Amino acid sequence: MRPDTFHWLCTQYYKSSMWAGLDPKTQKTRRAILERFALHNGNGDKPFRMMLARHIRKRLDEMMATPEAANSMVKVLRQLFRFAVTYDLADTNPAKDVELLKSNPDGYHSWTLAEIEKFEETHPEGSTARLALALALYTGQRRSDLVLFGKQHVQKGWLVFTQQKGKGRNPVRLEIPIVPELERIIEASETGDLAFLVNAYGRPFTNAGFGNRFRKWCDDAGLKHCSVHGLRKAAAARLAELGCTEFEIMAITGHQTSKEVTRYTKAASQKVRAQAASEKMRAGQS
Repeated sequence: MRPDTFHWLCTQYYKSSMWAGLDPKTQKTRRAILERFALHNGNGDKPFRMMLARHIRKRLDEMMATPEAANSMVKVLRQLFRFAVTYDLADTNPAKDVELLKSNPDGYHSWTLAEIEKFEETHPEGSTARLALALALYTGQRRSDLVLFGKQHVQKGWLVFTQQKGKGRNPVRLEIPIVPELERIIEASETGDLAFLVNAYGRPFTNAGFGNRFRKWCDDAGLKHCSVHGLRKAAAARLAELGCTEFEIMAITGHQTSKEVTRYTKAASQKVRAQAASEKMRAGQS
């Protein structure tokens, strides 16, 4: 491997402290993106110092049908070349000034009450699908945490755990009360010893395996546009509609900044403010 190719630069990146400081899940995602970019049009064998912003923009345009994937590619290339500049392997970062594509500003679809009820009609209490829905909706956690929840995390009516995302760098420990509805559904369901959610073989789901299975459960209910992550968003929106502050919602979801929570709850918060304004208007007219 020549010491000037894109492939070579990637291997140096993987050996660096900048790479070692990343969460394993982040490493896996970035490596996959870099490998796909390297395979496209023989990029891996080309001199990385010859790469210009226009080359990256060209690939970005080719991926415009999937803006989130395209933007992720640019962000990962920015980090790769930030490493190259930091270690004096390159003079410039060609990805730094590449504009990201516009994507859905609302992100994942947030489940409506009607969609939740449709899922519940398809998957009765006692089923793994119904338990998965309840865990996601009443805890507001990511699927990487949902698949690990078990009896060992229950302490006097509370779920006590450390979120998987960023666990190696910035661990977030949470204590969430188990609401009566969730407790009832857990008790009505067949669960594993160390994981509430188990597959057909009685083993805990992997993160990817659970995502695929939940996709099928949604499809079976005719909810093609719904996802497990959308339940995390719906949980935050429900809390906002109940009048919870952003910091109270963050105490449940585990977000460390209010930016994402604000995006999750924008519509719900507007509804609450509109209701408050309407009540003040009626009071002023009486």
